[in-house]
Amino acid sequence: MRTVWTMGFVAAAALSFCFPDFIVFQFAQAVIWAIALLGLVLLCGVSGQFTFAQAAFFGMGGYSAALVVTHTALPVYCALLLAPLVGYAAGYGLGRIAAGHDIWTQALIGYALAIAFPQLLRWRLIERWTGGVQGLYLDLPSAPGEILSPDRWLFLLSLTLLAAGAWLASNLVASRSGRALLAARDHALAASAQGVDVVRGKAVAAGLAGGYIALAGCLSALQFGFVGPTAYTFALSVHMLFGLVIGGMNSVAGAIIGGLVLEFLPGIVAGLGQGLSALLYAVLLIAAIVAMPTGIAGAITRLLKWRRLSSP
Repeated sequence: MRTVWTMGFVAAAALSFCFPDFIVFQFAQAVIWAIALLGLVLLCGVSGQFTFAQAAFFGMGGYSAALVVTHTALPVYCALLLAPLVGYAAGYGLGRIAAGHDIWTQALIGYALAIAFPQLLRWRLIERWTGGVQGLYLDLPSAPGEILSPDRWLFLLSLTLLAAGAWLASNLVASRSGRALLAARDHALAASAQGVDVVRGKAVAAGLAGGYIALAGCLSALQFGFVGPTAYTFALSVHMLFGLVIGGMNSVAGAIIGGLVLEFLPGIVAGLGQGLSALLYAVLLIAAIVAMPTGIAGAITRLLKWRRLSSP
């Protein structure tokens, strides 16, 4: 299976040289969405938690990039190290507060952070750093050499980080810590009786999710060259949850499929809707959730199992 995944990532990197920069730009955004959804797979699918705070984590990653570029003399790539650390710290802190509560309380705590974060960016005491309502502009990182365009370079960089993140997430789920998280998700009391520190484990999962999402936010800020309070609203959190549910919240493949859906489905629906794109988008989402409760990745897995069992 790892060979298949490796071949898939190599093929995606090679195919990027066959498309114009605009298409590569879109696929880069899909890869960035997939990185963010990997964090939600760990948070929701593996540890069984729920939150609306992903827009805030995404914004923390974006502003990490903007602050490094505009207020320091450090290379822009330092933001790729800073953003996951900031996201992990925020996610872990939120997890320590919310992990011991039921799923509805977790959702409300995450909702509070998602609502407060854009307002915090406008706070006068830190406005000189965040840019306030005006936001901050930053330049796309230049590619090494003259062979790659900036868009293609960012796609290859994002794809490399996605591959590393997928490898890390897969190994984590298969490890002893991952099995402890799955046990805590299925029955917290039984897991606690077996010596699992449920709250700490869920807090670590929330921290890892925050790190993934903040890294994605950092890459997105570098891609679009702008961060501002209006880019990280509650609607962004809901948007990511849609991608997670449709792609599949229990696997790495679900995160990648969800990233592709988030990037390309709205454009397809807008072309078909003819003024009713929002309604058509909602109908398709509901139909997909009803028909595929485990997401597209889960439906594909069941189909492959059925074919394997039905074949002689």
